[in-house]
Amino acid sequence: MKNARATVDPAFVIGPVRTRTFGSFVEHLGRCVYTGIYEPGHPTADAEGLRQDVIDLVKELGVSTVRYPGGNFVSGYRWEDGVGPKEARPRRLDLAWHSTETNEFGLDEFMTWCAKANVEPMMAINLGTRGVAEAIDILDYANIPGGTALSEQRKANGAHEPYRIKMWCLGNEMDGPWQTGHKTAAEYGRLAAEAARAMRQVNPDLELVACGSSTSDMDTFGSWEYTVLGEAYEQVDYISAHEYYFEDEGDLASFLASGDKMSNFIDSVVATADAARAAGKHTKRINISFDEWNVWYQKSTPSVPPSGDDWPVAPVLLEDNYNVADAVVVGDLLITLLRHTDRVHSASLAQLVNVIAPIMTEPGGRTWKQTTFHPFALTANNARGQVLRVAINSPKVTTAKYGEVDALTAVATYDEVTGDVVVFAANRSVGDSLELSLNLGSFEELKLEDALTYTNDDPYWQASADDDTSVLPTANASAVIESNRVSVELPAASWSMLRFTSA
Repeated sequence: MKNARATVDPAFVIGPVRTRTFGSFVEHLGRCVYTGIYEPGHPTADAEGLRQDVIDLVKELGVSTVRYPGGNFVSGYRWEDGVGPKEARPRRLDLAWHSTETNEFGLDEFMTWCAKANVEPMMAINLGTRGVAEAIDILDYANIPGGTALSEQRKANGAHEPYRIKMWCLGNEMDGPWQTGHKTAAEYGRLAAEAARAMRQVNPDLELVACGSSTSDMDTFGSWEYTVLGEAYEQVDYISAHEYYFEDEGDLASFLASGDKMSNFIDSVVATADAARAAGKHTKRINISFDEWNVWYQKSTPSVPPSGDDWPVAPVLLEDNYNVADAVVVGDLLITLLRHTDRVHSASLAQLVNVIAPIMTEPGGRTWKQTTFHPFALTANNARGQVLRVAINSPKVTTAKYGEVDALTAVATYDEVTGDVVVFAANRSVGDSLELSLNLGSFEELKLEDALTYTNDDPYWQASADDDTSVLPTANASAVIESNRVSVELPAASWSMLRFTSA
């Protein structure tokens, strides 16, 4: 067993815990919507066809915001197809996922679901095949109290009060050649600026997200952000970041270090945004909306159904089965997002149900939690107050992709009102346990309330509907606190939460 040391001090403030860090994502993709959050006739479905068993798990997961309706889907979407009488809604081809979109579920149904799930909507607009006029139209429909044709249409459709949606994504992944309506950085930046300017004429206090790079591996990464912000800096509040992580060819050591890649991505986007700020002599700062992130095995799960004449409705797509190592990585990625809370102001785990998701459903049947559910739920439900930087002295792990990295990563939160301190930590070593000595000496006397660790002798163990409770974060019997000094064993490839309260 190797030794690691960490110190937590209330003076080491990074920034506030932002509830929007714990957002998620619902796209019209595969079974995320249909037989996911929406399934009329399901035993738990309400009068609107919304699955209550899924809503209950969403609340347990601690999701704060949900981005909708895409994703790649939004770049060919006509929002008006999804409102009004369902029997009159047109069926359309979804080019992004080679599917048929019935439009049975649309904006009004989504907003009803948000209210019942107690989440904030984050709406994306189509800047792939559409533009400024459609952006204004959906904003009018959603946010104007009444007196216009579109706001009155919303009221006639049953939503008498405006939705007052605050956050809007100006398109999706427009840097990607796979995107319907793909554009150059200059083309997109100008369109995003014009759409944003018009939208602010309707609602000046909107929070607007410009498309950043689809991944840090894009050839245009960096130059894309700089060009887009050169066009749209004053009109937007955030630049997006998207990235997915996976174990490549059995390289578990590099996979467990994925948080380092995310951290480098964030640092690079911040540097580019600040360079654009200086070049344009702007006063405000652009922050990051990391509104797509997760573990996704893109090489092993089909991205689209077979092409041709078959355009299925809600086909099974991207339904990854997650293992314990995946959950440890998700926990460490949450640590990384919290460690950048000064500049990452929003994030979205992609996606919420069935599609690379922590929640799975059977059509007409059960729901269950994937392994990745647990670190997300524990972090979302326990991180409060201020995020604190943890000073770490850790042994190194050698990885093929990232060289030497710290075996230990950690972050802490401190609630000054209650006095609670929570430490989230990951041991990213494949084979070595860590004996962690944690110094909390700068706080008032604390007692250890919870010490939970998520691990398994087999890092590739997966949950199913039959045994999803077989591996849960369990009490760490080795955790001992004395005079605000803690000793705890962190098993190899594990994620832990230590929660302290005032003694």
